[in-house]
Amino acid sequence: MTAVGAVLALGLATTTVLNVVASESESSKIESYGQRVDVDGRKINVLVTGSGLKDVVLLPGFGTSSPVLDFAPLVRDLAKDHRVIVVEPLGYGLSDGTDRERTTENIVQEVHGALQALQVNRYILMGHSIAGLYGIDYANRYPEEVSAFVGIDTSVPGQPGMDTQFPTGLMSAAKNLGLLRVLTAAGNSNPGTAYTDYARDQMQMLTNRNSMSPTYLNEMGHIATNFQRALGTSFPKELPLLLFVVAENKKTPEWLELHQRQAASVTDGTVVPLPGEHYLHHTHAGEIADEVRAWEVGRV
Repeated sequence: MTAVGAVLALGLATTTVLNVVASESESSKIESYGQRVDVDGRKINVLVTGSGLKDVVLLPGFGTSSPVLDFAPLVRDLAKDHRVIVVEPLGYGLSDGTDRERTTENIVQEVHGALQALQVNRYILMGHSIAGLYGIDYANRYPEEVSAFVGIDTSVPGQPGMDTQFPTGLMSAAKNLGLLRVLTAAGNSNPGTAYTDYARDQMQMLTNRNSMSPTYLNEMGHIATNFQRALGTSFPKELPLLLFVVAENKKTPEWLELHQRQAASVTDGTVVPLPGEHYLHHTHAGEIADEVRAWEVGRV
């Protein structure tokens, strides 16, 4: 047992040192993009691209390493006839971290602060995954600014499994010991054929930097309470709603029905089932953009 313990200790010491060295090396290889705006003394990174009569604001799913790079295929298509603003919340992409609690209210206020700094005042709010939960609060808090909400397999209040308490302390230790880097390297991190090797490398380095950071773990620790506080909430009844949803979710068979109910809760709600996995914008960017164009005519 002593020998086994010594081997394990040596292995962990090795992965810890390698993680520190690799992190320092990668920090100089991560390239800047977008622009940084000041929000309450912290810098939030945003990308503004394209032009058109309508603005689209994109918000990421939880833990997305680089929202700007992750949304790139969708942004390229939407930016042909829209101005598109991708916001990287604190702790995401090239934005600063923060010790401010990652409650829905705080996250929403910070995103809004970034848009105010850019003087973006009327827009379609569009988001992936957890952005559906934050989007409800956002649309109710700033109804005069949000002209519609478009969801990409978005979270829904009351969805099953969101009362889980994550072992954030253990996850932090795994990152510091270099185990997260080992597991990430061993896993399949290929985001899809729509991304260049350069984009994949950048996203991988940002994943190594941002995953299990204090800001990331704080948001993870708030997931259960944020969902609990969202129970019974819904989008404003008169807000047009377009929801792209994975057509067959084997882990949550009622997934499509949950979104159909959400769409039915507003005056103008539309659900578009798509084949595939949770990151629908990785595989259906063009289809999503075309559907948004057709849907928004006469609405926003």
